[in-house]
Amino acid sequence: MRADQDTVPIIEENLVVEKSDILDGRVVVRTQTDVVRELTEIELGGSDVSVERVPIGAIVNAAPQVRIEDGVTIVPVLEERLVIERRLVLVEEIRIRTRKTARTERVEAELRKQSAVVERIKADQSNEENEHG
Repeated sequence: MRADQDTVPIIEENLVVEKSDILDGRVVVRTQTDVVRELTEIELGGSDVSVERVPIGAIVNAAPQVRIEDGVTIVPVLEERLVIERRLVLVEEIRIRTRKTARTERVEAELRKQSAVVERIKADQSNEENEHG
């Protein structure tokens, strides 16, 4: 080294970062269930059926089929009658009508509804509870 030169020391700095958990409070969650009575309307459907017997008295060669005319189901009723010859006689038809009905009813029901209450407790309060409790 020469005498006219100055020496400069080299310094190195290091950063160390650490973390730790700190309790600053707690949270308490409670649920409660209440029963609430509510009214609601529902529509109930149904059918009314009427049966009408219609006398016919006609002689037929073959048995008519069950049929539907204008929404009416027609069921033929037959009998054999002995005369000098055997004939197929359509005695009557049974006509079945279906009429749709609807009505609204009020129905009361118990329903359960829950709600939650959240309460925050600070760290100094929880420490006091631990010391006193």
